[in-house]
Amino acid sequence: MKNMLLWIVKLAAAVILIQTLYFKFSGAEESVYIFSTLGMEPYGRIGSGIVELIAALLLLVPRTALLGALLGAGTMAGALASHLLFLGIEVKNDGGTLFILAIITLLCCLVVIYNQKDKISDLMHFKL
Repeated sequence: MKNMLLWIVKLAAAVILIQTLYFKFSGAEESVYIFSTLGMEPYGRIGSGIVELIAALLLLVPRTALLGALLGAGTMAGALASHLLFLGIEVKNDGGTLFILAIITLLCCLVVIYNQKDKISDLMHFKL
């Protein structure tokens, strides 16, 4: 049961991360607005999309899930900080959807990190 719940948490984080890629890579109005406001358009938009893709893929592989969760948590912490400091919770009348998705993804990644906390020291010696 515990393994199934952990897979659901990993899958939820990965799906949210992957779902946002279309908007980042296609140059959707909201994404361009966000990264223009942050002074990081287009490199920040595309770069964060690449990082989120890598995090999602790493999350889905058992051997690299901890690394993916750490990367995902760091990325979502940055996204939440951007919302709180520069963008606001609601962006372009989205009702706070992006903010809420970032919180959900961060929480899912933190659950994975907590679940695999005993493997954190192994990252120092990690080899693919």
